[in-house]
Amino acid sequence: MTLDSDTSYRSILKQINWSPYLAGIGIGVLCWIAFGVAKDPLGVTTAFSRISSLFAIPLIGAEGVAQNTYWKSMPLHFDYGVIFLIGLMLGAFVSAAVSKKLQIEVVPTRWIERFGGAPIKRFVGAFVGGVLVMYGARMAGGCTSGHGVSGTLQLALSSWVFVIVVFATGIAFSVFFFGRNRGQP
Repeated sequence: MTLDSDTSYRSILKQINWSPYLAGIGIGVLCWIAFGVAKDPLGVTTAFSRISSLFAIPLIGAEGVAQNTYWKSMPLHFDYGVIFLIGLMLGAFVSAAVSKKLQIEVVPTRWIERFGGAPIKRFVGAFVGGVLVMYGARMAGGCTSGHGVSGTLQLALSSWVFVIVVFATGIAFSVFFFGRNRGQP
């Protein structure tokens, strides 16, 4: 993507497909800012885990959450990580709205082609997948942003192993669930 006299920054923000080089530079700069200002790497699973304690209160009670070993080690407080997580969600919403791609899609077309259009099946699949990803990220001590961006930026061996395993399993599961339809988006 090049900037000429006819291209404004506003039109760049409305684009659906950004240059991977521009996006990569932006993520790198964001990492520097996070390290410099917040003294913390990019990452969301810790904040997500902290926020999840609020949703556990109706199920196990405030006392149950307070006595839980996991939530004792990372109690809920409004910090950089929580702000970052909220910002990610709001940023995705604003990006979709600005690019005019905001839509409510209960069951994606690709899912319908493979598994049918039943919303409950899609919700169960998404929930189980989310639980597995979150459990794995917490077990690994970080997520795709924590390990994949911040950790690899710091040349941490554990992060590089994490990224290789994530890509390998992602490709394997994609082929298993959706087949090898080359030429399809």
